[in-house]
Amino acid sequence: MLTYDVTLDRVDAHGAQARCKDACIAIDSALDGRLDAFNPAELLLAAVGACMLKNIERVAPILKFRFRGVHIAVHGERQDAPPKMARITYRIVVDTDEDDHRLALLHRNVQQFGTVYNTVAGGTSLEGRIERGSLPPPQPCADPS
Repeated sequence: MLTYDVTLDRVDAHGAQARCKDACIAIDSALDGRLDAFNPAELLLAAVGACMLKNIERVAPILKFRFRGVHIAVHGERQDAPPKMARITYRIVVDTDEDDHRLALLHRNVQQFGTVYNTVAGGTSLEGRIERGSLPPPQPCADPS
């Protein structure tokens, strides 16, 4: 069985840090929010998207699925009482020459074999689509130093 460990530390009233392995990310824990860090709901959406992307990377060689790039947009709708994500939708754009059948096969694999995807789908409406499209190069994250 795989296990995962993440630690979080409060930095101040405006934020925290999450660490695992050699990685560290800023967490928005401020009551009024921060623009330079993910809040917990955004981290959840990022985890869903990262899970889908990791599955694409994992199954593409198995399926011999050729692609040049992937863009994933994830959208969450929060309800107030009780507070939770009521619905999560996504759109996966793959820059590929593969046919529609192969694209659908990739999508089924993303849905079927994702740890985070399946965990979230078990308690939240999670639906989306995959489509073909050309993509500009991704913009690198800003260096915090």
